Amino acid sequence: MARNIKIAVMPGDGIGPEIVNQAIKVLNAIGKKYDTNFEYKEVLMGGAAIDATGTPLPKETVDACLESDAVLLGAVGGPKWDNLPGNQRPEAGLLGIRKELGVFANLRPAVLFPQLKSASNLKPEVLGDGLDIMIVRELIGGLYFGEKKRVTLENGEEKAWDTMVYQTSEIERIARVSFDIARKRNKKLTLVDKSNVLESSRLWKEVVYKIAEEYTDVELNQMYVDNVAMQLIRWPKQFDVMVTENTFGDIISDEASMLTGSLGNLPSASLGDGKIGLYEPIHGSAPDIAGQDIANPIGTIMSAAMMLRYSFDMDDAADEIESAISKVLDKGYRTADIMQEGMTKVGCEKIGDLIASEI
Repeated sequence: MARNIKIAVMPGDGIGPEIVNQAIKVLNAIGKKYDTNFEYKEVLMGGAAIDATGTPLPKETVDACLESDAVLLGAVGGPKWDNLPGNQRPEAGLLGIRKELGVFANLRPAVLFPQLKSASNLKPEVLGDGLDIMIVRELIGGLYFGEKKRVTLENGEEKAWDTMVYQTSEIERIARVSFDIARKRNKKLTLVDKSNVLESSRLWKEVVYKIAEEYTDVELNQMYVDNVAMQLIRWPKQFDVMVTENTFGDIISDEASMLTGSLGNLPSASLGDGKIGLYEPIHGSAPDIAGQDIANPIGTIMSAAMMLRYSFDMDDAADEIESAISKVLDKGYRTADIMQEGMTKVGCEKIGDLIASEI
């Protein structure tokens, strides 16, 4: 009997609809091969939702996501909505759905396909035989969710502040996710913090090292975030799994992604205690290239593979998607952002067709 899986689809803004369509194309190919029926429900979020409903995250969208088995997201935002108040901007919808789903662990792999080594900004001798780093970012705490305030002082100056707040339980749960992932990989975990300055980081360090006592088979080390930013460029292969708080994770995962040649290649998975995961590429909505069939959908397709792996225990199907992408790259097909001399340049739609045909 065919397996039925419900997926809430949020195409979002800019290139979002284009790249999501390619991921769905690949999922449908997987469905035929693995006797799985994917049922998609498209919902509004971000700028598209603002234009249609006046809010970045309509209640109907939240309800549909909570009734689904997983959520696939394209991208949100764009200059069109930049002048709106913070709580009414497209990004508020993204923060809101993460909170509603309770997805506290953001898994951001930075994987360099061997075929794309020359697309990286780093020298070949630094990259060696490639990169495979997993950054685990705490997603629903810290500066982005702490108290925010802005006041006008008596002298007319503006004063604003954001509060980085964490409590023990929030750190414990993300630490365990990180140790579990490290245990399945190379048994090496790096805690990224700023414990020489920040009290919240000192709590992170205490809690993570306490949890480490439960994982004696995993090697734990700690590194300040500014040093990590430098070391990712100097010697990225020293890292395997990294765990950090929300803001630091946001920054270093984008840095790590560029070591792979393009933001367009990289996926992410956001997981929590519940069964519903949120899957999205890590890049933005790129409104400047929207509708031109030149976006790179590989990150979104890889996000769909992560969905199969982490939400549905379909490891073989996930492996097949990753293998299909590698085969297409082996044949010399490239989107504009990863184009290399001697390769064949294709558009978003075509690369999606090519990957689906390899399933």
